[in-house]
Amino acid sequence: MNVAFIGLGIMGSRMAANLLAGGFALTVHNRTRDKADALIAHGARWADTPREAVQGADVVITMLAHPEAVESAALGETGFLGAMASGAIWMDCSTVQPAFSRRMAAEAQRHGVKFLDAPVAGTKQPAQTGQLVFWVGGDAETVQACGPLFEKMGKQVNHVGEAGMGIAFKMVINHLLATSLLAFAEGLVLGESLGIGRDVLLDALIGSAVAPAYLAGKRGKIESGEYEADFPLRWMQKDLQMVAEAAYQTGAAMPLANSAKEAYQLAVRAGYGDDDMSAIYAFIKGNDDV
Repeated sequence: MNVAFIGLGIMGSRMAANLLAGGFALTVHNRTRDKADALIAHGARWADTPREAVQGADVVITMLAHPEAVESAALGETGFLGAMASGAIWMDCSTVQPAFSRRMAAEAQRHGVKFLDAPVAGTKQPAQTGQLVFWVGGDAETVQACGPLFEKMGKQVNHVGEAGMGIAFKMVINHLLATSLLAFAEGLVLGESLGIGRDVLLDALIGSAVAPAYLAGKRGKIESGEYEADFPLRWMQKDLQMVAEAAYQTGAAMPLANSAKEAYQLAVRAGYGDDDMSAIYAFIKGNDDV
């Protein structure tokens, strides 16, 4: 199976590396070539444009930052969609809106291409170790055809319905991740303001019924104040913006999501955008001793 991978950021580069290690013939493209150097050194072929990348590809995987980047790569001046072979598969792992995924699915169908929206749950470490969870929308037969790819990149594949439903489920997940992390940060800051030591709070809360399990992986960053990004805070804010937009389209009320979106945006404006999303604690705490 020949695979083209477009988008080599924190997640995409690691997903692509697992496919390459798994024996797939891989062609890669990224806006900046230096992010592809390690993959090229291990046998991947570089393509100068998205259109060039998909020549001869059975499956094209995109992992890009936002809908505008996906649309440009697929339909722009050097876009790949018109160059894909009839019957080939486009798997978009980017976090976008459900309505956007459905529109891309329609564009793919118009070009004779099969489409999956397959966003992931997981950050840098799961991407590196092939332990991502995929939430997939699209035709069941196409999902099955991509099974060998999912197997190399992740530990679980959840087929949740037609095109657009994978990213719809991801909207729910990201809403819960962002708001629970913000609530936890506020809880820590409240406890510290009342005189409770941070270590006492972390020991008592992490692993308890009131704290999601994923927070155990954020403890070291909070304690050290070193927020090397597993998932940049600015992308969490972007995801909340898309949650708000999706909810607006359906008429769902999202008071908590909208409040969280603004808190994360304030953190971005304060200079935390490129830090890990757990730096929302440092922003809420509002001083330099963390």
